[in-house]
Amino acid sequence: QVKVVESGGGTVESGGSLRLSCTAIGSFASVYAMNWYRQFPEKQRELVANITSNGDTYYADSVKGRFTISKDKTKATADLQMNSLKPEDTAVYYCSLLTVWDEYWGQGTRVTVSS
Repeated sequence: QVKVVESGGGTVESGGSLRLSCTAIGSFASVYAMNWYRQFPEKQRELVANITSNGDTYYADSVKGRFTISKDKTKATADLQMNSLKPEDTAVYYCSLLTVWDEYWGQGTRVTVSS
């Protein structure tokens, strides 16, 4: 069984920072990438950033220059450093582990940015 655990959400003022952490536990096939998504109320989940096993990264245009994704070389972890947060970043953030066979999801962590 694979478990994906997120942590680090909370409430912060506009312009502030938060760091989200994600760890995958269990037995799984080779990791292709770890992803951070977010979901606004009544909207589809959107990809915020991801990092592949090779270290290649992707960022949504809305977070480029503000968010940074990183991973541990030896563990299935992925951190998302979020700086210069805006009220429009308020959402539930989900981490996923993408392997060659499956994608595993965490339960989500809520980020609230007050104006």
